[in-house]
Amino acid sequence: MNYEQIAFTDAVKKLQEMHGSRTAYERMENGYHEDGLTESEEQFISSRDSFYMASISQTGYPYIQHRGGPKGFIRVLDDSTLGVVDFSGNKQYISVGNATDNAKVSLILMDYPQKARLKLFADITIVEISEDPELFKQLDPAGYKHKAERMLLFSVKGYSWNCPQYITPRYTLEEIEAAFAERNGYIKSLEEEIKRFRLSQGQ
Repeated sequence: MNYEQIAFTDAVKKLQEMHGSRTAYERMENGYHEDGLTESEEQFISSRDSFYMASISQTGYPYIQHRGGPKGFIRVLDDSTLGVVDFSGNKQYISVGNATDNAKVSLILMDYPQKARLKLFADITIVEISEDPELFKQLDPAGYKHKAERMLLFSVKGYSWNCPQYITPRYTLEEIEAAFAERNGYIKSLEEEIKRFRLSQGQ
């Protein structure tokens, strides 16, 4: 899966040559590439709770949308296919509408605390729930409050890990609570110890 061969157009290569980076990127482009997603990518994708998707409209302008859900709602179906349930939203249907004309999309998945970013090129397929109920059972996140409208399948054509430079670490409430759990437990034990001491002193 050669992300660089898709991304490095003639115009891009010309700029790389102009600014002195073409030699290094040519080696990257012509180097070894995995045939599909490896265990590292699959684990990373399966632990995400959101992603960004860019689609192309009939006007030629890209449209970028943030999509979120419970951790693990992006399912890795095989080493080149991802699937998600399309939750009901504001009913603009811009991304889905764009996909009916142009199946090519770009995805970005972020891990802000670890400053990691995975970029993917993919072809999107829209699947109605009634067309494949078994697939829907596989993709539909259990215990998550939502209304499902359809399913989206992504056939991955290339992927690349981006450098961590300029990624600002951000943390979810769950991650913050986990980080402070030990400290909060220690504070609670001290408070209980103080309370017992005061009772023993008749205070």
